[in-house]
Amino acid sequence: MDVVSGESKPQVSEYMTRDVVTVSPDATVRDVATRIAESDEHSGFPVCDRRRVEGFVSARDLLLSDDDEPIFKVMTTDLIVAHPQMKVTDAARVILRSGIQKLPVVDDAGNLVGIISNADVIRSQIERATPEKVGKLMRTLENIHGIELHEERRTVPLAELTPTQGRVYADELEGRRYELEHGLAEPLVVIDNGGTLLLADGHHRVMAADRLEIDEMDAYVIVIDRKIDLGMARTAEKEDLRTLADVDIVDYARHPLVETTKRLQSGRE
Repeated sequence: MDVVSGESKPQVSEYMTRDVVTVSPDATVRDVATRIAESDEHSGFPVCDRRRVEGFVSARDLLLSDDDEPIFKVMTTDLIVAHPQMKVTDAARVILRSGIQKLPVVDDAGNLVGIISNADVIRSQIERATPEKVGKLMRTLENIHGIELHEERRTVPLAELTPTQGRVYADELEGRRYELEHGLAEPLVVIDNGGTLLLADGHHRVMAADRLEIDEMDAYVIVIDRKIDLGMARTAEKEDLRTLADVDIVDYARHPLVETTKRLQSGRE
């Protein structure tokens, strides 16, 4: 886990859209097709009986259906959902690996309370590294080691960074790649420990940048004038982490969050 994100991570409830447009299970294909055609934002809708989520209907579901067919006969019922208390990073992995652009968010009773999209996920990720969080990390280091530090804003060469995290996830790299390609990536957090640049936060961003052949990135740098014995430096040494090439990229298929979110729905049936 990145050091700066050691505080509680953002939850889906903080970023989801609460005002969700839905359709009834008894609506007809014609009705929903018309609504999709007239909308600039919607290519599908959650299907709800009162507030309870019964399924999701997309434009693709309507293609080969009769105009008068009720939606409950054509909607997708094997539904992937999120819970309001799910971490946004977990929702991001579900969205990226499933190809679904929007996840309905349901409470413990199976009622629709919101929807979270890939745009919401990106918004949550670009807000993570703030000067306040960097300041908190700096004060923590000062208190632990009894020293005075200062912070700089620098462009750092990626080849000079020592990673402190031994693995990253393939699906999250796709999100960081999108941010980089669209100029949305936040700064890294780096500790300059007497000339050794330890990457404290931003391993997925750095690995995505490396894949894009980006040589340097913007960073908040906490400067320690005289090299000291840092726990994260010991971790890097213990795991034999010297360069980005030593970081493992883990296939997301080994982390079945999609099945977990499906159980959120099936467990209430």
